[in-house]
Amino acid sequence: MNDESVVIESPIVGISDDADEGAKSASLQRALVGRVVSNKMNKTVTVLVERRVKHPLYGKFMVRSRKYHAHDETNQYNEGDMVEIAETRPISRTKAWRVTRLVEAARVI
Repeated sequence: MNDESVVIESPIVGISDDADEGAKSASLQRALVGRVVSNKMNKTVTVLVERRVKHPLYGKFMVRSRKYHAHDETNQYNEGDMVEIAETRPISRTKAWRVTRLVEAARVI
């Protein structure tokens, strides 16, 4: 017989390119939009995120809120700014979010 071996290439399920893997992890990263309520700490802002939840029995919509500490490297965000925050590795004991962009600047009266 012939001594040449036949190689059959078949795609392996579950293995993807590095570019696809980076895109998947970026899309799985949680992002929230909220209002800056405090910027008194150095390189940290407190962001209040509000969400509307329907009551399971009565059907009324209620506002639920939660505060997050987010990393602000340049101290550029002020109280009242609407910002987007993204989940990241823990930076400190209470801080595991970072500010990604300014959605709307605070209105100065």
